[in-house]
Amino acid sequence: MFDTEILLQDTREILGAVPITLGMALLIFPLSVIVGSLFALVEYRRVPVLRELVMVYKIILKGVPMVIVIFLSYFGLPTALQFLYSALGIDANAHEMPNWIILVIAITGCVAAFQAEIIKGALNAFDTGQSDAAYSLGYTGGQLFRRVLFPQVALTAIPDLTTSMMVIMKALSLGFAIEVIDIFAQSQLTAALNYYYLEAFVIAVVIYMVIAYMVTQIADRLEQALRVRT
Repeated sequence: MFDTEILLQDTREILGAVPITLGMALLIFPLSVIVGSLFALVEYRRVPVLRELVMVYKIILKGVPMVIVIFLSYFGLPTALQFLYSALGIDANAHEMPNWIILVIAITGCVAAFQAEIIKGALNAFDTGQSDAAYSLGYTGGQLFRRVLFPQVALTAIPDLTTSMMVIMKALSLGFAIEVIDIFAQSQLTAALNYYYLEAFVIAVVIYMVIAYMVTQIADRLEQALRVRT
């Protein structure tokens, strides 16, 4: 059914896109978690005005298809940055921004809206009585966060954050629309050269499955470590 020689050749070519894909995913994930955490804290603390702005942001970014956000960023972000550069007197050409940076920004913005929900849910699951107990024992705010709040919130959020990592991996395949080559895009290009589409896509599936397995294993070990700590 499969041509072994073609499989080996396609595998080598598609594997070449793995470092780029993982690099973008490993950049988007922490950025989206940081932004999402800030949004979650704003909602958790019920900060006036900012809370309403965060809610509007989440509604928009969760409702608009990600591919539209990518195209809006592709056509609008360089123009907006160029206007900002001109206003600040910076001599730079924003239109020379690499497409992969635009893709990272667009997906980070979308995923951050979902990360905010994950982290807000974990914060709401935290028993505030533990904070009172920690303060009664002489804990500072920093000690409370490091020793009590963060381990428990992280433990609660890990399963959903693991899922979000795979959502990021799949979202990167949309980058082909703005000429960013990831695993999926490379498999399309490879198949277009030799017309062995089935082989190319099967290889892509296997690579995604291996990455998903590795992410799951890392998350499981991290969860076990946090359970021991808490």
